[in-house]
Amino acid sequence: MNFAPVSWQHNSSVFYPWLALLVLGWMMVASASTGVGEYLTGNSFYFTIRHAVYLILGVTVMFLVSQISLARWAKFDVLLLIGGFIGLILVFVPGIGHEVNGSQRWLNLGLIKIQASEIAKLGAVFYVAGYLVRREAEVKSQWSGFLKPLGILAAMVVLLLLEPDFGAVVVLMGSAMIMLFLGGVKAGQFFLLTFATLILSSIVVTGEDYRMQRLLAYMDPWSPEHVYGTGYQLTQSLIAFGRGELFGVGFGESVQKLFYLPEAHTDFVFAIWAEETGLLGAAAALGLLAFLIGKIWQISWAAQRQGMMYASYVAVGIASLLGLQVVINLGVNTGLLPTKGLTLPFYSYGGSSLMMCCAMVGIVMRIAYETQVAEHAGEVITGEEKSGEADDE
Repeated sequence: MNFAPVSWQHNSSVFYPWLALLVLGWMMVASASTGVGEYLTGNSFYFTIRHAVYLILGVTVMFLVSQISLARWAKFDVLLLIGGFIGLILVFVPGIGHEVNGSQRWLNLGLIKIQASEIAKLGAVFYVAGYLVRREAEVKSQWSGFLKPLGILAAMVVLLLLEPDFGAVVVLMGSAMIMLFLGGVKAGQFFLLTFATLILSSIVVTGEDYRMQRLLAYMDPWSPEHVYGTGYQLTQSLIAFGRGELFGVGFGESVQKLFYLPEAHTDFVFAIWAEETGLLGAAAALGLLAFLIGKIWQISWAAQRQGMMYASYVAVGIASLLGLQVVINLGVNTGLLPTKGLTLPFYSYGGSSLMMCCAMVGIVMRIAYETQVAEHAGEVITGEEKSGEADDE
């Protein structure tokens, strides 16, 4: 089936929230990055300008991706998974891999550095979606159908832990588990494996000294041994939230961004936003994210009603990736979860994260468009059948 090019008119329920998120994210970065931009480059607008360039690239990526049909994605889902593996391996190759703060997570492509885990997560979503369609009966009736994709993703998890990137592991496996559960895996199998995964996660966390230090700091960040050490970021983030109160100190007036809170324009950009706009501004920003993710879930359900299971699973996977990343980032910012380096979708500074989020939105817009086409075709067929029945009478 041939489809006409997708435009925002076909997907206004996704397009406008996405556009609002891009604008709001640019405002957050513009405010939170002034101090670090001035210190590193002498230009307080350095990161603001770079983020604007990333926005343009992100919009371009969204448009291009939205023109690719789901049938084409389905043909290459295994290749996308292999591409994710290749990216995770290349980060360890000298000259290609790029290390930041002790983590080997980035691919240096010259003009831009791409976080390999971003490609891997999306590749895993396409692979699991295709697997659920191809092996539907096996997934619903046999342990092997449940364990095979998880075994393949386990190899990806090992590579992520070697970087190390524990946050990406949680997001990747969490999304895969949600997709498998909705794909018909038996509840007993699902909860048993979830329990086993929690035990393995506990072993991984306690197996490294730096992770244990983060965990201890998370439990008591204000203690003297943590407040200026591993708990420093968390305490400064909590101070930012406390200073914001109900209405905030005013846009651009944050004190915590002036080198008190590290990574203020990336992982902790939401804390700065809460300081400047208060509880009301923070709630509005979260509400906009929740609205977009909710729309993606609605699109998934609409695709399922049309029997477009591959499209439905892909939309579920994308919603899960975005939702889990939001939950983890906010949990870290507010002290509900141990400190972990994970960006906030659409809001944090970072080219690869922003462009991948835009690519996900482009895929969702394509799903919404093809679902609308299928619904319209169904209505036409139904109308023709009724007309034929009337003629027979």
